[in-house]
Amino acid sequence: MDQKFFVHESSYVDDGVTVGDGTKIWHFSHILGGTRIGRNCSIGQNVMIGPDVSVGDNCKIQNNVALYKGVELEQGVFCGPSCVFTNVLNPRAEMERKDEFRTTKVRRGATIGANATIVCGNELGEYCLIAAGAVVTKTVPAYALMAGVPARRRGWVSRAGEILDDTLTCPRTGERYEQQGETLRLIEEPAANS
Repeated sequence: MDQKFFVHESSYVDDGVTVGDGTKIWHFSHILGGTRIGRNCSIGQNVMIGPDVSVGDNCKIQNNVALYKGVELEQGVFCGPSCVFTNVLNPRAEMERKDEFRTTKVRRGATIGANATIVCGNELGEYCLIAAGAVVTKTVPAYALMAGVPARRRGWVSRAGEILDDTLTCPRTGERYEQQGETLRLIEEPAANS
């Protein structure tokens, strides 16, 4: 059976890994056992994923990213260059803490900017946007624009990644949103062109 995904000759894909059709794994990357990578993903240079990590369809993982055990990416997630995930809150070199790994869920369509750090045990909501260099220390609501150290919500973004003004209407798509307390939800999609 022909392989329907690409792995650069300098990369390693261990036994027990599932890779979806159309996915590309570029130079010097290592995918560890038990990992599942969806269809049409782009895995950049010098990426480490696993063991036992789940990556949804249509994800883009840029250069120098490590997705450790406990990280789960839903479909359409963008991980910018050198963004960082952790899986233990208080690691020590001389103490084994593998039984303390915490789960980090990244929901559909989320974007994580270059050099951002995601502290384990938190969830990143659908279509949120984490600014470059931000340090996420708590759960992030859907559509939130997060920036700073520690990251705080600085506004809202649409599914298209556009920053929303007070009208809460996406300037690119016309989608309308509604804020309820500290959450945002999509209330109207523009009519499809006939």
